[in-house]
Amino acid sequence: MVYHSSFVDEEGITKACGCPLLPLKSHIKGPAPASGQDRTDIVDEAITFFRANVFFRNFDIKSSADKLLIYLTFYINVALKRLEGCRTLAEGTKAIINLGLEKVPVPGESGFPFPGLFPLPQSQQEAELLRNYLKQIREETSGRLLSVAYRPNGTPNKWWLAFAKRKFMNIIVP
Repeated sequence: MVYHSSFVDEEGITKACGCPLLPLKSHIKGPAPASGQDRTDIVDEAITFFRANVFFRNFDIKSSADKLLIYLTFYINVALKRLEGCRTLAEGTKAIINLGLEKVPVPGESGFPFPGLFPLPQSQQEAELLRNYLKQIREETSGRLLSVAYRPNGTPNKWWLAFAKRKFMNIIVP
């Protein structure tokens, strides 16, 4: 059984293209509202559930937060693929920074991994809001992923990097 997001209460949550702009425990500037440091956020859920959810080919969506969880699971898969050849934390950090510098596609643009998951943006402002949120959440996920993909001594954690070979929902990672 696939793990779903606990963020099902969407009252008071802003959305862009049907994607909820959920609060983040983040120091990175962006459109996401701030969350308390002691609370679990969507990035924590994505990293915690990644190793279980990556095995599923189908994902039953129960809330719009599940759509964001799917997107983050795919992004973690891409990030692990980039970290696969990096033997030190310094190399991994460089690879993740390069991944963060890539353009973030939004629904309707080529390169968006899940056409049909989110509705197309109604305006350019909505597209930019979603792009900025996805960029912020990707950067936050990357930083937290490095802390689990590498041990404190800077060596790779094989129990995480082994998942770079997995295909999530039968999508081949570039």
